[in-house]
Amino acid sequence: MATPKTWFITGVSTGFGKELAEYCLQNGDKVAATFRKQEQADEFTQKAGENGRGFVCDVVQEQQVKQAVEGAIQHFGQLDVIVNNAGYGSLGSIEEIDDAEVQRQFDVNVFGPLRVLRAVLPHLRERRSGHVLNITSIGGLKTFPGVGVYNASKFALEAIGESLAQQVAPLGIKVTNIEPSGFRTEWAGSSATYADTNIEDYRSTVGENLKGIQGYSGKQPGDPQRAAKIMFDVVRQENPPLHLPLGKAAVKGAREKFTGLVKELEAVADLGDSADFPAGE
Repeated sequence: MATPKTWFITGVSTGFGKELAEYCLQNGDKVAATFRKQEQADEFTQKAGENGRGFVCDVVQEQQVKQAVEGAIQHFGQLDVIVNNAGYGSLGSIEEIDDAEVQRQFDVNVFGPLRVLRAVLPHLRERRSGHVLNITSIGGLKTFPGVGVYNASKFALEAIGESLAQQVAPLGIKVTNIEPSGFRTEWAGSSATYADTNIEDYRSTVGENLKGIQGYSGKQPGDPQRAAKIMFDVVRQENPPLHLPLGKAAVKGAREKFTGLVKELEAVADLGDSADFPAGE
């Protein structure tokens, strides 16, 4: 049996975080799990036993993040896997989502993971080991109408993960961006916020896509338990991937995005190349 790992997972009350924490505990690993409410953290600690402990940590509160990371290290002695899972979807047309909601989306989905990374990286650097899993989305690689603000936050997290991987690889630390498509979590339901589509010009694009997302909730093909097993196994690979689309729609979407991007690039490559000074000048 491989040596058990200690996980620090944000946003364990629902969705991937909940399933992953449960799977890790069931398979002999240890879990430091974060929640926004004290009663949730206490309930997790009681149910998990000696291998699990809940911490109060709203990722928009930097002090709570620091305290949770420090508490987890103190309790377990070390952290091996960091999972930036806490997040939500802000859905609606770009024109109809106000600044306050855009800022909240980025505070949770982008600045939240950054706060976690700043708190935990000194520990991982000192140990010269560790694995960061960023739960992004196929929406971090490919855009959809009515999902632009959420897309932007996940594109940002993708970039953070890619750059971080280059920075920490020489230190023995690994990074994987997990990119799910539709899974049966609360993402499209209670976890999401929807801006009404009041502008007639957007009803056939944004409006129809959001109706589809809402109608799809609870019927998505993705199985969160299977996703949890995959993440559990990935951190035990010697050479884990930097990008991991999860779900057939995610794999298909990633292929379409990059095939289309290469095709578009080749069509304009000569034009792009011509923008440089001629050789020798």
